[in-house]
Amino acid sequence: MAGRWVRDTMAMSIRVGFLGAGFIANVHASLLQSCDVVRWAGVYDTDRNRTEAFAAKTGATACGDEDEVLAGCDAVFICTWTSEHPRLVAKAAERGLAIFCEKPLATDLAGAGQMAEVVRRSGVVNQVGLVLRFSPAFCWLRELITDPTSGRVMSVVFRDDQYIPMQGMYKSTWRGDVARAGAGALLEHSIHDVDILETLVGPVASVSGLSAEFHGIPGIEDVVNLSLSFANGALGSLVSVWHDVLQRESSRYVEVICENLWCAIDTDDWFGPVRWMRTGEEPGLLEGRELGAAVWNAGLAPVNPDQSFLDAVTEGRTLGPDFDSALRAHVVVDAAYRSAAQGGIPVAVPAPTTTAS
Repeated sequence: MAGRWVRDTMAMSIRVGFLGAGFIANVHASLLQSCDVVRWAGVYDTDRNRTEAFAAKTGATACGDEDEVLAGCDAVFICTWTSEHPRLVAKAAERGLAIFCEKPLATDLAGAGQMAEVVRRSGVVNQVGLVLRFSPAFCWLRELITDPTSGRVMSVVFRDDQYIPMQGMYKSTWRGDVARAGAGALLEHSIHDVDILETLVGPVASVSGLSAEFHGIPGIEDVVNLSLSFANGALGSLVSVWHDVLQRESSRYVEVICENLWCAIDTDDWFGPVRWMRTGEEPGLLEGRELGAAVWNAGLAPVNPDQSFLDAVTEGRTLGPDFDSALRAHVVVDAAYRSAAQGGIPVAVPAPTTTAS
């Protein structure tokens, strides 16, 4: 099913379609512009103006409905509001299309589990937009942490803040609608953080969570505070905040302490700086192009995250992060919400399966 691409006169090409033409779809479109194998297929958004603007930007065909997009592509990017993901993923999987789906998968754990099962049964190439796995800053942090000389991870402190995305450049009014979004800062934004925390430190074994709604939007929390216990004995915290400081877009601070290592990412979650001190060594610092070059030269991450999806389509095999990876993040997030609903009592998180990548 995965190899339904066609050949150009010069090279193999992949017909790429888009469902949803909002902010994140345009981010993907910008990354795909430099990918030689892309052949723009159709685009559809419920907002006709956005459909036409995306088509004008990329050269894609402005389609009248989602079926027209799916009928004319080999791979589809699903960038709609969250509640639409399960239905659209099922339609794409039924056609045998390669699927890139934005995070989170669904508005709840049950829906995410059903989606992962649909994709697993279909055998299609799939990837989920857990993009922090491709961040040079986080790739370098993981390289530092996993070095045997660093010793065991002891603690991690993670703070994530951005202005609430119903304004500014995001203009995502649907994120204020719990029926379409499912929840707020933790599910819609910090599911990234949960995924990368397990990638850095290992599986979460239990979580205690509290949340608040300062903006007064029912079901859309804008502050979350999690205490995390990891299976390897490490302890951690995650604070996620949606505020109204429009000068601050997405900003992350991460500090990890191992037995013989202190390391941190300050502010920019992509290009750092990353700072570290290891027992018996000089302090280190990498940022910007120097950090990117170090990561890419070491083969720790691709230059273009969306290129990795196209590589997977070309090779006919899923390279990850896939639906099972995203499902694992949903398991942890669901436990956190259950804890918050019960006043912050610790909730056990089941051990991950071996299928996530």
